[in-house]
Amino acid sequence: MDIRTLLNQIASAEVQLHTTQFLAPCVKGGKVRTRVAGIVYTLVPQPRQFEGWGLFQPVDQQTATLIAEADLPDIAAYLQHFSALRLRLAYRLHNQTWLAYPVNEADMRQRFKTVKPVPVHLVTEGDTFEQIISRWNGASCWFEEVDRRDDPAIAETLQSNLKQQVPVEKLQFKGITPEMRSLYDLVAQRTEGFAQPQQDEKRLRQALKLGGGELHQFHDRGDYTNSSKANDRCYKT
Repeated sequence: MDIRTLLNQIASAEVQLHTTQFLAPCVKGGKVRTRVAGIVYTLVPQPRQFEGWGLFQPVDQQTATLIAEADLPDIAAYLQHFSALRLRLAYRLHNQTWLAYPVNEADMRQRFKTVKPVPVHLVTEGDTFEQIISRWNGASCWFEEVDRRDDPAIAETLQSNLKQQVPVEKLQFKGITPEMRSLYDLVAQRTEGFAQPQQDEKRLRQALKLGGGELHQFHDRGDYTNSSKANDRCYKT
């Protein structure tokens, strides 16, 4: 393609851009994208703090105005263009963005060559440990819906164990998977009042190992103090 043809294509795309309305997802403080005549435009939405699915009208090559919030059927049709990825919610990162963990590590490794927690944007329902269906557009994961095929008792059991501060190595119930253990450990490390005893036990175990000892039992006594004790935690070697 010669330079004159390319310039004509760009000029034509700019004309179409100004007369085109498009649907797009938008995170708070982020940008929206659209493709016109084969050219991708990244635009700053107005209002700047909008978060959700919107119908936008380009003002120029840098800015797009929110016309209206998108309807659910239009959002569903948009998401159908991308591959589904089943995840379990871990915790909220900010606003409507959550961190989530794959339901099937082998599937994620085959498709993405890696296994790791991923951020999911525009999560409008669901809670920690609940299974969701997201859509991967090649750059980001977007929330579609809570997975109605999942057994709700799984999330409830994981939530109950977390409240009781059950260590991940002692987590056990019917239907548990390695992925659930990894997710539970991820959430536990983030939970206030849960992670510290686990970290203390790990440090104590390592220290004893260096000194030739071995930790067989660990119990956190919380606020209990007694001057006759070496410290406020019990252990045996």
